[in-house]
Amino acid sequence: MIQPYKAFADHLRLAVRLTPNGGRDAIGGVEQNADGEAHLKARVSCVPEKGKANKALIALLSKTLGVPKSSINLLSGDTARQKILRIDGDPEDLAKRIDGLTAT
Repeated sequence: MIQPYKAFADHLRLAVRLTPNGGRDAIGGVEQNADGEAHLKARVSCVPEKGKANKALIALLSKTLGVPKSSINLLSGDTARQKILRIDGDPEDLAKRIDGLTAT
């Protein structure tokens, strides 16, 4: 299976497809788009205005992966559903945590 992340020396870049106003905050596994690129599906209960949904996504990933919010930054997709996030930390450890989320 193609993974939704790319490992670098000191961080991981994670592709996410966010569904705002989704009723609850949850990670929904990995999905492939038509181009064959994988992304992590996530939903948040916040509405997509003034960055609320992006902040909720960062909080959800922070809690789920056990990393501080300050180590997660939005690289692209500020107003789009498809987003690229940078997560600072040990890339091998982060990859294992994400694989653990998507295995279920």
